[in-house]
Amino acid sequence: MTADGSVDAGPIRIAVAGNPNSGKTTVFNNLTGLRAKVGNYPGVTVEKREGLLRGTPHSLLDLPGTYSLSARSPDEELARDVLLGRVPGTTRPDAVLLVIDASNLERNLYLTSQVLEFGMPVVIACNMLDAAAARGQRVDCDALSHELGVPVIGTVAATGEGLEAVREALLRARSLPPPPPRAWKLPEPMEEAARDAAAVMEASGVIPARSVRGGAVLWLMDYLAGDAASRRSAERFLTRLQPAHAAALCDAADRLLEAMADSAAAAVEARYEWISGVAARAVRQVSPRDRRISDAHETTIVQPAQASTETLTDRIDRILTHRVLGLAIFAGVMFLLFLSIFSWAEPLMGLIDAGQGALAGFVSDRMADGPLRSLLTDGVIAGVGAVVIFFPQICILFFCLALLEDSGYMARAAFLMDRLMSRVGLHGKSFIPLLSSYACAIPGIMATRTIEDRRDRFTTILIAPLMSCSARLPVYIILIAALFGDRTWLKAGVMFGLYALGTIAAMLLALLFKKTLFAGPRPAFILELPSYHVPRVGALLRSTWDRSKLFLTNAGTVIFCVSVIVWALSYFPRYAESELPADARTRIAAASDDAAREQVLAAEQLKASYIGQLGHFIEPAIAPLGYDWRLGIGLLSSFLAREVFVSVMGITFAVGESDESSVDLRRQLQTAAWPDGRLVLTAPAGVGLMVFYVFACQCVSTLAVVKKETQSWRWPIFMFVYMSVLAYVAALAVYQIGSRW
Repeated sequence: MTADGSVDAGPIRIAVAGNPNSGKTTVFNNLTGLRAKVGNYPGVTVEKREGLLRGTPHSLLDLPGTYSLSARSPDEELARDVLLGRVPGTTRPDAVLLVIDASNLERNLYLTSQVLEFGMPVVIACNMLDAAAARGQRVDCDALSHELGVPVIGTVAATGEGLEAVREALLRARSLPPPPPRAWKLPEPMEEAARDAAAVMEASGVIPARSVRGGAVLWLMDYLAGDAASRRSAERFLTRLQPAHAAALCDAADRLLEAMADSAAAAVEARYEWISGVAARAVRQVSPRDRRISDAHETTIVQPAQASTETLTDRIDRILTHRVLGLAIFAGVMFLLFLSIFSWAEPLMGLIDAGQGALAGFVSDRMADGPLRSLLTDGVIAGVGAVVIFFPQICILFFCLALLEDSGYMARAAFLMDRLMSRVGLHGKSFIPLLSSYACAIPGIMATRTIEDRRDRFTTILIAPLMSCSARLPVYIILIAALFGDRTWLKAGVMFGLYALGTIAAMLLALLFKKTLFAGPRPAFILELPSYHVPRVGALLRSTWDRSKLFLTNAGTVIFCVSVIVWALSYFPRYAESELPADARTRIAAASDDAAREQVLAAEQLKASYIGQLGHFIEPAIAPLGYDWRLGIGLLSSFLAREVFVSVMGITFAVGESDESSVDLRRQLQTAAWPDGRLVLTAPAGVGLMVFYVFACQCVSTLAVVKKETQSWRWPIFMFVYMSVLAYVAALAVYQIGSRW
């Protein structure tokens, strides 16, 4: 024993489990002092949060919020596999801290009963005692502890009440006895099948001996359940076993199926019957005049009188979920979210861009011209800038999402939008990621983590880049100005049409994907509307940073590497002026001054580079779209980032550094001609080029994030191919049809 009462046997590992909206993350943050390491479990995109219990070497692992350990979702399967020690790279926990919601005790006890059956030492934090005040209940934590056979400590995580007692209990977790055997009884045929399955699992050695009884019941329920996800999980477990053990498990399940056709439903009913008895003995209704909260020395909470009493959350929901007023408020909230990502990040992005330019200029002024200087300024610094410049948008998005989620409004937004999104086979939760993608597809795709169903999530990821992001704006602006001059209303109409085109195409493709690639019954939209809370600023900032920094460390690495590759393709081979073709030297000599000479020389060197050669190589393929090799270079360079098109066109047409407001570049685009004198950027070619940018996936940043979020190169490759084909066909149709009018 140490001075603080803990068992001196080295650090222990404690898993923190609980239902969504039970305050689990707040408890975890308090116990770790907000010092957690965030990553991902191998092979899945579910976040992995770890931290040290304050003042100790003991580690806490925050499991995904889940309602049960059945395998109906990746979160449930992952939480179960962590508790059983089946996740690569994650050590099986020595104990479990269960956070339950005192105001929804029966629902929370379902997960509690499953965890207890795994046989590990358990400490229960009966949380949100104050938030449950409107239900008129007195939760007797001592009685609940007696019923469950494990320590139960009353807490109010938002204020920190009771958490020191939880911390002290965790210090003694290793010395706690295992939970008592399962108190509730299954129908006899299932009890027999569970005993047989437990014996097989113990003999196989794939599950710790103390967990086999709980594991056997869960496996039988998954194997015999009607939903495909649970059955697939049970079958995956069989692949871990020797053939003889797998066959024995299947035999036990088959015998049970013959004896009881609805055994899984019977097990759920038996479990809930026991849970109802426990809750009835641990919870007491009180009258309004007895409404009071016990002092810190007691383990009960008094809540207002009747469960039917209208709460503040109910009164707010009458407005925020109203069929008309709720939608209007939601539109305002979404407008602010869109504005924050689209506009509020602009000053910070401008500072980053200016800093990148200043750093590149500083390096350029102090180094001789040559490949090393170009590598540092145009490759390394530009590559880092391509990563960091998105960071303000990422941070603002995740801060807003954390604010909406922690306050409880996110669930209401999904509820309001479900009716609209269901028409194309998506959930209401797909709306916010798609809306965010108008600013940038990267934060939009990362925001799909809130969508539980894999088919809906992947469909949303695949269509998110079709929303016209801010990176397309420079391309739209310069091309619209070159084609339509100063006709403001016409330009505004074309811009609106481009945004509408991407949105409509996204909805149609979502419908197509849900009927083909991700075909299947639309999952029931069952959504808990949690009570409203005032978010804690510290927790919001920590959550924002934890999620945003993953962009820098993961997707940023790929973006930087590709930036350097694109630089190399555009720099090499490097010819001296005397080595360039005669016609190129003639154009350089005709330049009016040194600045113009440098611009023409840069354009000729780009033409002779590998990427320039590639532009000439692909010209036969893009000529049917109305593009020459110069526009081809712009298309190829846009693979790094779409907005690169404008600056590359400035170099290609020898007008120097350019942006979307460049009059010289606009004039050059208007007068660019084929060798036979025909204009390149005709109205059909120009509109086709904008349509190409609406549909094409040319942003390596997006592809890198898709790879990270889907944990596979299959989906970014598919996205790139389908969007490129769609872009080519659409641009071809626009040019060929338009040219014949």
